[in-house]
Amino acid sequence: MNGWTPLPGSQFVFLRCPYFEALLEGTRGGGKTDALLMDFLQFVGRGYGPAWRGILFRETYPNLEDVLAKTEKWFRIIYPDAVFNAGKYYWRFRGGERLYLRHAAKPRDYWKYHGHEYPWIGWEELTNWADDELYLSMMSICRSSDPRVPRRYRATCNPYGIGHGWVKARLIDPMPRGVPYRDGSSGRCRVAIHSELSENPYIVKNDPEYVQSLMQLDGPKREAWLHGNWDIVAGGMFDDVWDPSVHVVKPFVVPGSWYVDRSFDWGSSRPYSVGWWAESDGSDVELPGGKRMPTRPGDLFRIAELYGWTGKPNQGTRELAVEVARKIQAVESQLELAVNPGPADPSIYTEQDGECIATNMERVGVGWRHCSFGSRSRENGWEIMRTMLKNARGTEGPRLFGFETCRQFIRTVPVLPRDEVKMDDVDTTAEDHIADEARYRILSHKVVSSITQF
Repeated sequence: MNGWTPLPGSQFVFLRCPYFEALLEGTRGGGKTDALLMDFLQFVGRGYGPAWRGILFRETYPNLEDVLAKTEKWFRIIYPDAVFNAGKYYWRFRGGERLYLRHAAKPRDYWKYHGHEYPWIGWEELTNWADDELYLSMMSICRSSDPRVPRRYRATCNPYGIGHGWVKARLIDPMPRGVPYRDGSSGRCRVAIHSELSENPYIVKNDPEYVQSLMQLDGPKREAWLHGNWDIVAGGMFDDVWDPSVHVVKPFVVPGSWYVDRSFDWGSSRPYSVGWWAESDGSDVELPGGKRMPTRPGDLFRIAELYGWTGKPNQGTRELAVEVARKIQAVESQLELAVNPGPADPSIYTEQDGECIATNMERVGVGWRHCSFGSRSRENGWEIMRTMLKNARGTEGPRLFGFETCRQFIRTVPVLPRDEVKMDDVDTTAEDHIADEARYRILSHKVVSSITQF
């Protein structure tokens, strides 16, 4: 392209990528946004005419300003006759090709585009979306009635951010960088291409203080933005107190003298979560291999869980309350422990036409302990939870642990980001259902301790 040449490395590989879905990820400063724009632009003037249509998404309108600035910089150099329609926010090229700049934040925003055709769709800073629902929905409009036109689904991002978990699960974990993963349901391939700041000599030369600014960041952000590390605990509420080598333990036989109960967070279109907990009376336990673990009175162990999701982050199964109750009974029959009713999501007691979720579950034989947590229960709960996690690396106070079999707890809780406005709360658009359920149990910790006279 006249006036722009891809840098050797990730930019070149990204533009030549033949697969339907590709993510350009890595450190900051690697030239990812430029590469995303050029991925669309490389098909302008190839004879596709108006059939070559693209749409580039950011989650908010103000976030589009940086993208617009880059299009103003490059498009006018490469295609001087390109015209930007400021009223409708799109670029039109001589052959009739168009690139639309749009913002979309929530899954419902898909319906603004339902039925459209865009053979090229781009996502800038993909980890800014809390889950994959909108991202996957928009795939249905990545199409063209012209069979000659390529279909390309493209995205960029750094590690970190509210969507760190789902992006990592979908595009980073399945295969090594640069190796395509074939989706069993769609048959399409997706691939992640890693970008490094060191590939971009221009930013190092023109802004030598940029690397220094990244080095001054706190631990997780520095690892994410300077080193492109996806194995960080990203974004917030527990990243400074969580250590899987400390908090995740192998399952052991729960002593009969311990108090065992369960907690519950209701969900239908979003996941529901049930957690089973064992609260220590201070007796030691024997771990697999014969090693003994001393415990403290009030230590809390998550020993089992039931998570009502479809396998896609933050997507619920829409099961009825009685169906969930029967699954709870099935888990408890396998635990072979005396399980006490524990705290539950207060919403299950809300009546509609004389019925409520709690009543329907009780009819099947699954009851709950009705707890009132107070107006600041969220902030208080997170602070107690942080304290118990921190205690696990200290010498005093009750601690919080989880069996290694509680995979959904381990997957979702450590990466929960803080709310950008209410910093003492988690971002409720994240996958926080297991954390909420754990919070209910932790807030009732003193109640249980008094019942069992620890």
